[in-house]
Amino acid sequence: MRAYDYVIVGAGSAGCVLASRLTEDPDVSVLLLEAGGWDWNPLIHIPLGVGKLVRSNLHSWGYWTEPEPHLDDRRLYWPRGKVVGGSSSINSMIYIRGHPRDYDTWAQLGNRGWAWDDVLPYFRRSEGHVDRPADDLHGTGGPLKVQRGRDTNPLYDVFAAAGRQAGYKDNDDFNGPGQEGLGRYDFTIHNGRRASAAACYLRPALKRPNLTVETGALTHRVIVEGGRATGVEYHRQGTLHRAVAGREVLLSGGALNSPQILMLSGIGDPDELAAHGIPLVQALPGVGRDLQDHLDIPLQFACPKPVTLHSLVRLDRAALAMAQAALFRTGPATSFPAEGGLFVRTRPELEMPDMQWHFLIGLGAKRLRIPLLWQLNKGPMDRDGFTIRMCQLRPESRGRVRLRSDDPADRVRILANYYSTEADRRSFRDGLRMARNLVAQPAFDGWRDEELNPGPDVISDADIDAYVRRISETIYHPVGTCRMGVDDGAVVDPELKVRGLEGLRVIDASIMPRLIGGNTNAPTMMIAEKAVDMMLGRAAVADAQAA
Repeated sequence: MRAYDYVIVGAGSAGCVLASRLTEDPDVSVLLLEAGGWDWNPLIHIPLGVGKLVRSNLHSWGYWTEPEPHLDDRRLYWPRGKVVGGSSSINSMIYIRGHPRDYDTWAQLGNRGWAWDDVLPYFRRSEGHVDRPADDLHGTGGPLKVQRGRDTNPLYDVFAAAGRQAGYKDNDDFNGPGQEGLGRYDFTIHNGRRASAAACYLRPALKRPNLTVETGALTHRVIVEGGRATGVEYHRQGTLHRAVAGREVLLSGGALNSPQILMLSGIGDPDELAAHGIPLVQALPGVGRDLQDHLDIPLQFACPKPVTLHSLVRLDRAALAMAQAALFRTGPATSFPAEGGLFVRTRPELEMPDMQWHFLIGLGAKRLRIPLLWQLNKGPMDRDGFTIRMCQLRPESRGRVRLRSDDPADRVRILANYYSTEADRRSFRDGLRMARNLVAQPAFDGWRDEELNPGPDVISDADIDAYVRRISETIYHPVGTCRMGVDDGAVVDPELKVRGLEGLRVIDASIMPRLIGGNTNAPTMMIAEKAVDMMLGRAAVADAQAA
């Protein structure tokens, strides 16, 4: 049995940050456990390779929800990274922090130290933007490389012009002074390669003798003795191992695996644990509850010009693009084909945007299976066209993660409970109509043919509701299942310590008390950056240190 100062479970967006930052002190020893393998697959590093990763069981856990009662009892596919780097190694690389009021809301819920002014320095410390100057909002010296969208496809200019005609304002920086408006996304891409948590944080730390990384390690449970977490039990290469944590055990398995490990360890809802014969260690009924995720629908049109993925990634061109990216780090495969974005309020009385749109220069893209498009890979979609994906940012619907059994190898049961409130349904109805209005603007004349999805006959509220129930998918941002808070339903306190126990923290997206307004990768890394300071008893990072 080996002993370390810290044992980290999960080498994902948060775990890589923790391992890197903690081992900056040569006197601190860290064991990092990852159920997946190393990120050696070249498709991980070439940005356009993402479509081949999301549906690959080699690098994804390949979860499915239970039948969703408000989505025609469909089971939705949930990809989550099972590889070093976690979901940062298979995601769409969009860099979004969320709206400042998201974090102010966290603080208003009792989570002192998590307001926007508290977390901004950690975003800046993490960020190494290569295209924007260091200022009050951005950092240029951090490990996480970020660049602006660089694709020159003319459809992005058409989308922007149509947005202006529809009354939307330009926004040069969705992570700048204001989030609302239309513009281009920033991406965690650098020199033609994906900038994952593994590449940016973990890889430079691998040479340190005080860091041990074990892949193919499936964690069974946290060992708790006398009210304190003292280590973990995990399975690797056919053998059950134990690792001792002299200081703390840090769970960074994400919104599905972290609550699963807690419950397998006897930490959770007593009734849930009893149903699977798991002895109770700490009663925390909130474990697995408060599941929140971004649901998403497409609006799709045919395009009469050969400028979309269908023409750009013909078999011969796709092979050339991938080779060009691999050898020279240039060409169309070094970007993600959804650079156009819009944050919009569907009702004027809202204080901040409630919808996020992604403008994709393609439809089905059979050969590349682009995320957000793979479920539409059917004959009529294999043509030139474009897509606006609409994502509701702050759903009222809440779900739950439950155990399937007491076997750590069994997938959890995901009850997302999507589309269960009238407020959620209203946002999608209004959002779809607003997106149609944008595409109807004169700027799209000559670039727009017939509407393919949902189709021109889908007009009424009932029609749109039926369309959402039939076609909507996750946009891969589950949070909340180990919620941070000060109430009885919270799982961790504002220092991310599991309530009622010593030596155990959860540090990943599962602690978010409310889903933020945007992609969750950058906020998850921010959480880990801030957690390190809390663990080490350091004062909150100052702005001068963050640049």
